[in-house]
Amino acid sequence: MSNLILFDGECNFCDNTVQFILKRDRHKHLKFASIQSKIGQELFMKYGIPKTIESVILIEGNRFFTKSTAVLRISKNLDGLWKMFYFFIIVPAPIRDIAYNFVAMRRHLLGKKDACIIPKKEDLDRFLS
Repeated sequence: MSNLILFDGECNFCDNTVQFILKRDRHKHLKFASIQSKIGQELFMKYGIPKTIESVILIEGNRFFTKSTAVLRISKNLDGLWKMFYFFIIVPAPIRDIAYNFVAMRRHLLGKKDACIIPKKEDLDRFLS
């Protein structure tokens, strides 16, 4: 399985983040599934991801990553200078996660959606349903 991002399909900020990643991952290293989807729930069970996690989740191989670690590991798959953000992986996760948690706690201020995004035709193969 390619690297897979599980995201909150009801969150406008998360939707914008997925759109951001799609534009900067021209080599299609990353695939996507909403946490609310059937496959998202199956992956939670398969990887033993606690249901209490409220974070972007990156699945690489047979491991999963959350919060700032997931974000930084995602960045190394992006085109251009975005790869440089992976350098911050040297900062201990509890410190990095302070910034992540600050943004995550406010993500719904941008609004919630009633349904998951509908991908563009050229991106359909990158979304698991």
